[in-house]
Amino acid sequence: MRPSIEQAQSIDTSSSGAKKKGVLLTLVLSSSTVILPLLLALTVLLMWEYGVQLAGIPEVILPAPSSIFKVMISKNEILLRHSAPTILESAGGFGLASILGIGLAILLSYSRFASEALYPNLVFFQLIPKIALAPLFIIWFGIGSESRLAFAVFISFFPIVISTIAGFASVDTNMVRLCRSLTATEWQIFTSVKFPAALPYIFSGMKVAMTMAIIGVIIGEFITAQQGLGYLIVFATARADTVVGMAAITTLCAGGLLLYGLVAAAEAIANRYYGVPRG
Repeated sequence: MRPSIEQAQSIDTSSSGAKKKGVLLTLVLSSSTVILPLLLALTVLLMWEYGVQLAGIPEVILPAPSSIFKVMISKNEILLRHSAPTILESAGGFGLASILGIGLAILLSYSRFASEALYPNLVFFQLIPKIALAPLFIIWFGIGSESRLAFAVFISFFPIVISTIAGFASVDTNMVRLCRSLTATEWQIFTSVKFPAALPYIFSGMKVAMTMAIIGVIIGEFITAQQGLGYLIVFATARADTVVGMAAITTLCAGGLLLYGLVAAAEAIANRYYGVPRG
């Protein structure tokens, strides 16, 4: 028995209502990932602001967020001038670490001899306290940006290597066998199967490496630099100017978020290009 026009209209109405509910639920969930962190951050800032005032904590010990914001506005030119070398060197160190890490991971994944020879040594060097090696990098590469770049690469490439190797190991072996049975070359298998499958792992390591690169540059600026946010933090704290130091740290956090956001944007573009589903 064929449904009547009224029944068909009611079915269409219910399906469109379900679609609208699904879209609304998606918008709520996506907005919650932005609204909830902002609400938490705002709550912490308010508690910090009024807690400092009520407890009467001196500004040299812990300045209020409002004082930090005023300094960031009044000294924005100084903060921006010192931000440029820090962000550029962090981005450069991260880029070199990404190239080195992904290239080394490809070598270790395709060469059993290289994996057995190099991987244990990589783990050994990773266990060395990296901050203890920072003065040696100054001796080896000088007091310029080269030492900071080299140190940033040194401490940030390892997460990329490990995550990339894990990504290549997670590739479905049946898919690889199918490609080889269809006479696909190793390059075609790599570009069409292995690399797209490893992308989530690669970008997970790159996100960690981005923060590590910033840490490496800041450590280098603590030791030798005459400019940069690390230098400004040391200079301000040496003069007991905690407000300027906190303003520099806040600016550093903003620059770090910018670089992290660029990595996340690159991940979204790569996933869309290769058709990788979002996790």
